[in-house]
Amino acid sequence: MADELWNLTGHNYYFVELANLQAEHRKGDSYDYSDRPYLLRAWQSKKNYSKAMELAQTAECCVFSGVQALPFQKIRMKRGLLSFDMSERWLKRGVLNLFSPAILKMFLAYHFGGWSRKPLYKLCCSAFAAADQYKVGTYQVSTLNITPLMWCSRYLMWKHPELPILMAERLKRKGYRFRLDMYGSGEYESRTKQLAKNLGVTDVVRFYGNMPNNELMVKMRCHSIFLFTSDRNEGWGAVANESMSNGCVLVASDGIGSSPYLINDGQTGLLFTSNQVVSTAPILQRWIPYATKWSTCLPIHVNGKISKAVLPP
Repeated sequence: MADELWNLTGHNYYFVELANLQAEHRKGDSYDYSDRPYLLRAWQSKKNYSKAMELAQTAECCVFSGVQALPFQKIRMKRGLLSFDMSERWLKRGVLNLFSPAILKMFLAYHFGGWSRKPLYKLCCSAFAAADQYKVGTYQVSTLNITPLMWCSRYLMWKHPELPILMAERLKRKGYRFRLDMYGSGEYESRTKQLAKNLGVTDVVRFYGNMPNNELMVKMRCHSIFLFTSDRNEGWGAVANESMSNGCVLVASDGIGSSPYLINDGQTGLLFTSNQVVSTAPILQRWIPYATKWSTCLPIHVNGKISKAVLPP
């Protein structure tokens, strides 16, 4: 698997070895992996250990396993970076295992480190691992609870592509589980991408560029919330109709021409004060936990509203 990850990532992968395993601990394996280009033996020197610690703080994604990885995992979790924890079941002997020094350390790190609010997920190496984690109150939120947000527009100043990035930074800092997908292109695209890097949200924000309209309609159906951030320079904004008719909860600026007509605030969508992230972030914080459930019944209300907006009375 390590060989494949090395190839699939274009040689941008490291396997960090934290201990010098002697032959008796290798479970019969005598193959020598020491010549692998991706192998980093943190135990071998202070330089290697420092390199491993640097990777823990900068890598796009990390997979941790075992109590020896805990110092690296703790410092990464403080930064709120995407990570996976891999293990077999914890409670092989029932609750007695919680008194094991290794398991107790990991249990305390999770609960006292606020890891339940971090982008940390469990890779279960046992059919019983998930049930054990549930019993001790860890790793109970699956990726199904990540709310998908969508923004689609030209990257122009009055479209305010910076607002979704600023919102993402606030939501991530407060521990919300979400993903922001941004579609489109324009003169402010590179600035927006740089802002995402500067604010440290590239793990939760993805840029897809331009896409045919029929494919965008399909993408809308895969998202719970659509962010419409233009200011008063937006005339009507057909994307409001499109997103609502495809089942998205529309969170829109009150300066957009269609917003006051299409959105009955809190019923057929959500309004925020134009060009104010201070106004937008609290709205998303309040509604993200309910977005998926709300969006499933929203088209029933929205379709009538859109028909009313498009057709003359």
